[in-house]
Amino acid sequence: MHGEFKVPGGKLVVVDLEVVDGRIADFRLAGDFFLEPDSALEAINAAVNGLPADLDAQKVAAAVRDGLPEDAVLLGFSPEAVATTIRRAMQKATSWRDYEWQLIQGPPVKPVLQMALDQVLAEEVGEGRRKPTLRIWEWDSPAVVIGSFQSVKNEVDLENAEKYGFEVVRRISGGGAMFMEAGSVITYSIYAPTELVQGMSFADSYAFLDEWVIVALKSLGIEASYQPLNDITSPTGKIGGAAQKRLGSGAVLHHVTMSYDMDGDKMVQVLRIGREKMSDKGTKSANKRVDPLRRQTGLSRSEILERMIATFTGLYGSTPSEITPEEFAKAEALVAEKFGTEEWLQRVP
Repeated sequence: MHGEFKVPGGKLVVVDLEVVDGRIADFRLAGDFFLEPDSALEAINAAVNGLPADLDAQKVAAAVRDGLPEDAVLLGFSPEAVATTIRRAMQKATSWRDYEWQLIQGPPVKPVLQMALDQVLAEEVGEGRRKPTLRIWEWDSPAVVIGSFQSVKNEVDLENAEKYGFEVVRRISGGGAMFMEAGSVITYSIYAPTELVQGMSFADSYAFLDEWVIVALKSLGIEASYQPLNDITSPTGKIGGAAQKRLGSGAVLHHVTMSYDMDGDKMVQVLRIGREKMSDKGTKSANKRVDPLRRQTGLSRSEILERMIATFTGLYGSTPSEITPEEFAKAEALVAEKFGTEEWLQRVP
């Protein structure tokens, strides 16, 4: 069995192993990480060989840590990364380059249809009718998109939302509210088979699926990094946030919204951003939480999108695609049955 795991912000970890009579055998660790002293490599191999194959990742990581020499230094990886790679090997995980990626950019559609398209396109990938896809969203009207488990009345000032023309919609993934205006945000979704994140914790998969955009932002001169669980940030403030949903059809939906030119004053009137939520962000002013990409780069939104697409394609490859008439029809049906209903919107009042 062979497994690979690129540590977000770190190095590539590679393992080869066999399973004999329910235990790991002939385990070999490799990669482009840094490890001192040299003998630590064999110490890790020895610590893993003989472990039960059904041991969970936490216990594998503990065994690796216990097997290391006292003076061992690991740079670019960790015992947890070794454990993740082992789980990926045994669960036959895939990598980005194992797929023919497709790219959809736009078209602008109403917010409630965006919610339905995310579910439809993820299901199409999970059921094998569509290849893994990166979709860049476009907006035709302002919206507040709340997470699957958020309360409408706790998150949104409905009077101000109506005053400024913001539609309130609910997505299928968890996480926090997103404040959307045409031209003010960059939003993308990744629809991939669950095998791509097989063996990873949810926390690992968030950073793993967004590493390409960190690379793109750094190429624009932004000191971007991933802040667990789901924030993309820089030294001058938060840039955006991610959310994720694993579907029973065998797909993972991962989507991100980043601020390009956010109207912070309007945002704090439409969103009810409480003191408790702000307290862990180390700031007193909600409209200073989101650091717009325009201010950090001086580039147009389209120029930033071009760099993102070029980065993704350069790393993983992609071919242009479009939402099919059949996919649009399924999404419209879901709007009528689910996303456009008060029952769905108010499921957590």
